[in-house]
Amino acid sequence: MNNENKPLLSLRTAIIMLLGVLSGLGAGTLTVLAGGVVASGILTGGAAFTAAVLFFHTIIA
Repeated sequence: MNNENKPLLSLRTAIIMLLGVLSGLGAGTLTVLAGGVVASGILTGGAAFTAAVLFFHTIIA
């Protein structure tokens, strides 16, 4: 049994995922606040999360 304390995610992965989640939450919230229905906000947030993760994965070395 190996008792080394290795992180579950690397720092780069954690930052990329955090930025993706923040982007998705922001886009979804703005969609709902602009008068869209909640389902539309969830779909917009999911799409923004995906796009943000791909974008930040590309630009963060």
